Amino acid sequence: MYKVTRVFSAFYIIISLNATVIAKESAAPSLTPGVTISELAHQHPVHWVSVPQIEKSLSGQAPMVVGFDVDDTLLFASPGFYRGEREFSPGRRDFLKNPEFWKKMNNDWDAFSIPKQSGRELIAMHLQRGDKIFFITARTPTKTETLTKTLQDSFLIPEASINPVIFVGDAVGHDRKTHFLQEKQVKIYYGDSDNDILAARAAGARGIRVLRASNSHYQPLHKAGALGEEVIVNSEY
Repeated sequence: MYKVTRVFSAFYIIISLNATVIAKESAAPSLTPGVTISELAHQHPVHWVSVPQIEKSLSGQAPMVVGFDVDDTLLFASPGFYRGEREFSPGRRDFLKNPEFWKKMNNDWDAFSIPKQSGRELIAMHLQRGDKIFFITARTPTKTETLTKTLQDSFLIPEASINPVIFVGDAVGHDRKTHFLQEKQVKIYYGDSDNDILAARAAGARGIRVLRASNSHYQPLHKAGALGEEVIVNSEY
């Protein structure tokens, strides 16, 4: 009887200790707000598309003219822009108005820009279709530039298919690109900013959003899909 009593006493102690540990764990402060499976499953009502889906939507259509923005659309160019800010206007965006910055950016510093995989897939698809490609960027034009060569090499564009980059400059709003989109008769224009989508629409083109990487030097990030446009999935890199 004594042994039985000791066994039950030991069992009671173990249960009590476990209860104490559980209580302490429950009372421990949370390191994060946490998330429920319901919250994880929630998706924003965005019109997501993939490159194969875009290609399928063009099935049966003759080769056309398509356009691309450059920075944050085809190239992760933040290293050059970051250096420009540090060198010409630390902590401010005044460097974007400095001709010396643009001279360096358009000729040298794109050596540090990283081609985006989504851009490679898009350009390969359009080249396969026989589409004509134009690059239309809001960068300030300079007397010389190596950006065209950088894009040609980075995205494996044949010499016969490359067109010189169109530098729009510092005009205000999306109208600065609309003119060139109309002039080149662009039917699809890819870009990461709201102005890119609005410019495409103003020109009667199909505007498709490419995601801007979250660590881009160009902040704040735009709300992808907020204009009801198509957004390419996984296009932040």
